[in-house]
Amino acid sequence: MNFLALIGARALRVLQAFGHAAFFALDLLRALPVAMRRFGLVVAQIHAVGNLSLVIILSSGLAVGFVLALQMYYALVTYGATESLGLIVNLALVRELGPVVTALLFAGRAGTSLTAEIGLMKAGEQLAAMEMMAIDPKERVMGPRFIAGIVSMPILAILFSAIGILGAYVVAVLLIGVDAGNFWSIMQAKVDVWRDVGNGIVKSAVFGVICTFVALYQGHETDATPEGVAYATTRTVVISSLAVLGMDFILTALMFSTP
Repeated sequence: MNFLALIGARALRVLQAFGHAAFFALDLLRALPVAMRRFGLVVAQIHAVGNLSLVIILSSGLAVGFVLALQMYYALVTYGATESLGLIVNLALVRELGPVVTALLFAGRAGTSLTAEIGLMKAGEQLAAMEMMAIDPKERVMGPRFIAGIVSMPILAILFSAIGILGAYVVAVLLIGVDAGNFWSIMQAKVDVWRDVGNGIVKSAVFGVICTFVALYQGHETDATPEGVAYATTRTVVISSLAVLGMDFILTALMFSTP
């Protein structure tokens, strides 16, 4: 009976957390129209979460392109299909690796930054001070950051895929000696802009919503202590990563299950 009671208590806490997160999401959505009118704040947050993440995104994309081209070449050369190298690299990047790896890097860099920033504002009672002055923190603080995350993620994913394809070109064509015409022509002929690139952008936008929401929620609900902020940043990375991977499976099944 004690074991069953423990399971029931855990289940109730999980349901309570989901319900609290749902109410937080509704309040955040209601604050977005006001937050969108604060254009300067939105631009500043796009710079903070997007522009300042460019270094890790571009360097990771280049490294992934290098390794992906090398591994795919070793696999394809056995079957004499090296002319398909550009196509496989492009599809792998724009469909999967671009959105997913960018989201994981975004959660680790920008997500933790947002959580720590909101958590420290809560610990310093800045959010409470805003409420005392009749300023909604969700409109002034969290709304612009939420919009910035949604806008930045697709752009970062596009840049990740583009630099990854460039890295694959360097390895495949300039180093290994794959024909440049085959590398680009098959890619242009077989990659569909709307089905492949468009779905990748949709994925990255959804991942942007997930990562930014989790970061803001964890920062808002953290304990107002240094230990609480530290735990919140860790939860942000773990929850965001698991949610991105799970949602990636669902979106892939919906987008690419039919020809």
